[in-house]
Amino acid sequence: MTEHPAIAADHVAVITGGASGIGLAVAERLGSAGMRLLLADIDEEQLRSAADVLHAQGIAADTLRVDVSDEAQVIDLKHAADALGPVSLLMNNAGQEGGGGILAGAAVWQRTIATNLMGALYGVQHFLPDMIAANWPCTVVNTGSKQGVTLPPGDTAYNVSKAGLKALTESLAHDLLATEGRISAHLLIPGFTYTGFSRRRGIVEKPPGAWTAEQVADFMLEGMARGDFYILCPDNDVSREMDERRIAWSAGDIIANRPALSRWDPRFAAAFAAHMGEPK
Repeated sequence: MTEHPAIAADHVAVITGGASGIGLAVAERLGSAGMRLLLADIDEEQLRSAADVLHAQGIAADTLRVDVSDEAQVIDLKHAADALGPVSLLMNNAGQEGGGGILAGAAVWQRTIATNLMGALYGVQHFLPDMIAANWPCTVVNTGSKQGVTLPPGDTAYNVSKAGLKALTESLAHDLLATEGRISAHLLIPGFTYTGFSRRRGIVEKPPGAWTAEQVADFMLEGMARGDFYILCPDNDVSREMDERRIAWSAGDIIANRPALSRWDPRFAAAFAAHMGEPK
């Protein structure tokens, strides 16, 4: 497989939320490609476990306990990365699930947005200047969510955080046009994926409909190699065509002046089913 030019032997890849799930699966692949790894995570025990997993594969990795919602800790992460060598890949993958609804407490909202949105912004603001000053290919990958695109009801704080991350990453990609392709940005949009979040919810075995973190990692790297900005992952239940139709319906709420989130409005159930090609 052709690799993104930022994936270079002896260059440094920094992955937040790198101790498990998608972050760890990406680390395995980048380490196998010869990159030096710096994994950041809030869970020190999982970081130690991740280092052991990588070591068993012959991959060395440095680790650092980081809460990405704290800008000072992201700055420390940048210093640690610089000590390892030239940084060419930053993956802002750390995230927090389950923010709650509109009336969830302010502390819940602040924590969700601080982790999922501000954590990625801190990463970009502190790593990007040196990437711009460098003379080698670089890339920034932000892990988004389909919930940040279609906004399903019920987990509003999380949706808002990931919608903000989508807007941030789109704006970043546009700003990076000035680098004439030397620095790229990518928005990873996973489908249903079995990760550490799933296990913490008590799902002890991968559901048939879910992809593994390894499948997402492979799909992401293939998309980056093609130059895709939106890396929209399917899963075993939802195809690319189904995702495209759902996204088109959501965008169509504005164009057709339908009620907000009409996909979940009983008055539009039949129209949405027809749009999706489902039996009436």
